[in-house]
Amino acid sequence: MNRAEPEGIAGAAARARRGGTSLGARVELALARMEAFEPEILALLPEPGRADRLRAEAAALERRWPDPAARPPLFGCLVGVKDIFSADGFETRAGSRLPPELFRMPEASATRALKAAGALVLGKTVSTEFAYFAPGPTRNPRDLSRTPGGSSSGSAAAVAAGFCELALGTQTIGSISRPAAFCGVSGWKPTHGRVAADGLVPFAPSLDHVGLIGADAATLAAGAALIDTGWDAEAFSRSVRRFEATPPVLLVPDGPYLAQAEAAALEAFERSLLRLADRGFRVLRVKAMVDVAEVNARHRRIAAAEMAATHASWFDAHRALYHARTIDLIERGRAIRADELAADRAGQDRLRAELDAALVLAGADFWISPSAPGPAPRGLESTGDPVMNLPWTHAGVPTIALPSGEKLEGMPLGLQAAGRSGADEELAAAAEVLESALVR
Repeated sequence: MNRAEPEGIAGAAARARRGGTSLGARVELALARMEAFEPEILALLPEPGRADRLRAEAAALERRWPDPAARPPLFGCLVGVKDIFSADGFETRAGSRLPPELFRMPEASATRALKAAGALVLGKTVSTEFAYFAPGPTRNPRDLSRTPGGSSSGSAAAVAAGFCELALGTQTIGSISRPAAFCGVSGWKPTHGRVAADGLVPFAPSLDHVGLIGADAATLAAGAALIDTGWDAEAFSRSVRRFEATPPVLLVPDGPYLAQAEAAALEAFERSLLRLADRGFRVLRVKAMVDVAEVNARHRRIAAAEMAATHASWFDAHRALYHARTIDLIERGRAIRADELAADRAGQDRLRAELDAALVLAGADFWISPSAPGPAPRGLESTGDPVMNLPWTHAGVPTIALPSGEKLEGMPLGLQAAGRSGADEELAAAAEVLESALVR
């Protein structure tokens, strides 16, 4: 048994719906993996009685849907819930030392949607403190000496370790795409606002994206169709047929943005592009985001100001319980003037328009870039730099991070595709074609 062994949801769910694999057996396999590896990975919050709960819930699911043909799409699939989401029966701590009573709220819509589709909640996955930079204890299943990334640290590690097929995450800067890349799995960040952000402890509402980490592109598409209430299944199917017939045209954002990646990672990125070109993808290049330094600065100002607002009723009363990094962010946020914040938010709209227009002008379908500046860093003091994810989050456009098939220092590297605002179904369809080309 390997420490890193992600499994996709499509085959597992199909087998469970057909009755080909007993749900009880699937749960026991996950429990055995957790017993073997969770003590060293630490992807999950501790839960006394987890095994008995999962066995009972699995038995209840089989009683509720005895007919395999009638079973819902995620019947018996195990999902992790990042510990900033509310889930009935679990405390929400948001990776912090603050009293959990502060975060009591109705169950998140995203959690509820996955459960309604037949998923079993494996448990709460570790988050950095308030989804910012203060890391939790989670280690990367690919190399225990390295970070899994953050802030969706436990979600990425749990999927990579094969504990669950899918996990909820959030991205305010790079908290889905980066850990997915570091752990060698896949991550989906929707267009901002496409997935409801209720039932979670917010970081910065105008930047927060509710998304998913999964073993592969099909897993992400299956989950996206459930938590995105505006999902257009026909548009997704139509796009799959289109991209299977003619691979999408990809656009590389040359210039200061791309130069933020490490030299060796850029060399690996270029190898991935050559491989895609060999397999029928048109790869175009254009100068883009020449003002990326200002984009980075204004994004971080928005994050600080909105974090300060989110914590206005908690911070002064519980300051001693906050990590120093979070304290620094909140204090910086309190100093940002309303007119500065308004100007920075207007910059989000400008960047979104620029990115969408550049795709149209070039005749391209999606942007393509590295998911992270390099491989997962050694040590657990930092979760890595989110700079390659930041502009796409700032603009609120959809992204999907996929393993590139390249490695550095023995660690996986990821590719990140970004689409036009609102084109989530197209991007999910293209991801399956991209994945096939990259891993074939």
